[in-house]
This record gives sequence, structure tokens and C-alpha cells, in this order.
Amino acid sequence: MISFWKIGFAFLTAVFMLSSIRINRQYVRSVVFRFGRLKGVKGPGIFWIIPVVDQIVRVDLRTRQLDVPKQTIITRDNISVDVDAVIYYHVIDPAQAVVEVEDYEGATALIAQTMLRDVLGQNELDSILSDREVLNQKIQALLETVTAPWGIRVEIVTIRDIALPENMLRAIARQAEAERERRARVILADGEFQASQRMSDAAKIYETTPAALKLREFQTLSEIAKERNLIVVTGGTDSTGAMIGCAKALDR
Repeated sequence: MISFWKIGFAFLTAVFMLSSIRINRQYVRSVVFRFGRLKGVKGPGIFWIIPVVDQIVRVDLRTRQLDVPKQTIITRDNISVDVDAVIYYHVIDPAQAVVEVEDYEGATALIAQTMLRDVLGQNELDSILSDREVLNQKIQALLETVTAPWGIRVEIVTIRDIALPENMLRAIARQAEAERERRARVILADGEFQASQRMSDAAKIYETTPAALKLREFQTLSEIAKERNLIVVTGGTDSTGAMIGCAKALDR
């Protein structure tokens, strides 16, 4: 009879010991509650609990991606756009993630949608399209102020896609075409202005140095002479002194 009780006690002890063993992977933590009170955080590896008395909630510490569904946003200049984003976050305090909020995943998703609409709604369309990185950082900073008490750290916020209405796409295309036309005209006018300045400088040089004008005339005649099928008729001959001066200029 004594040996039977010993065997029964040993069996119950073994069952109790086996039921009290828990094992967590490297990226998992267990929040332990004893009689409903927070006892602590266990893991990774092997740890012990008191069966029936202790209850555990496992929390994954790995980085998670949150796909924020497409949101219809009215910008500051009253333009309707559809925007979606991707958010990466992870739990840094398992106890706060379990105690402070009922469902930290759902709460993070809802607050991310709200922050996305609020931040983008305060900006004009041009700012949303051109300053996307600045807006990403602003949304991330606002999210961290809300999720920090929940033991959650937001790592990356990325606005993934901005869908514009068809009429806005056509308007932007016309605006871009007009901008390219404006730049082309400015470049052409600037080239004409620079060319006129050079021609004005050259005219002043020819005015003070007649020999240079004559040399330019000879050079032009030489270029025209390359065309075999042209007959060039020059003006009347200059005085002998002028011809001698041109000859001396050519010698120089």
C-alpha cells in the first residue's frame, strides 16, 4: 500500500512538473499573470510557471508590417486623392502591449489610418507629391507619441501610392507641358540676348578697326567661294591706301 502511494505521488509530481514547463523561442516573450496580477515577463528559452494559478500571454517581438488600406483624403487645396501606406513596427515592452491596450495590432492600424488622413489633409497636393519623405517622418513621429505608452516602436512609415482623379492627371499634364514650353522660350530668349550682346561688341570693334571689318569681308568671300556654282559680285574697289592697309593687316 505504501509503495502504491509513493508511485501515485511520484506520478502526480511528474505531471505537475511537466505541466509547469514552458519554452519560448528567441523572438517570443510570455507575460505572466498570477491570480490576475502581472507577475513579470518570461523568456526566451525554458521557464517555469505554477499550473492553474499562472496564466501567460505570448507576444511576438519581431518586426511586423502593417498595410494601411487606401484612404480617401481631401487635401488643403480641396483635391480628393486616394493614398495608402505601409508601416513597420515591433513590440519593445510586452507587458505594456498586453496591459495598456486590448488589441495593440488593431489599435496601431486604426491610429495609423487616422494619422495618415490628418497629416496629409493639412498639406496641399504639390507638397504631398514632392515632400513625401518629410511627410513620412512626420507621420512616424506622431505615431510614436501615441504607441510609445503601449510598448510599441514604429520603425518605418512609407506612403506607397497616391492615386489622383483623371481630371487632375490631365491638369498636371497640361501644367507640365506649359512649364516645359516656358523653359524653352526662356532659354531661346536668353540665347538671343547673349548673341545680340556679342554682335554689339563685334560692331564696336569693327567701328574702331576698319581693317578688321575688311578681313571679315574677305573671310566671308572665301567661304562663299567654296560653292562652285555661285557668282559673287563685290562692290567697287577701294582706294589704294585702303588696299595697302588691308594687305598689311593680312601680313600681321
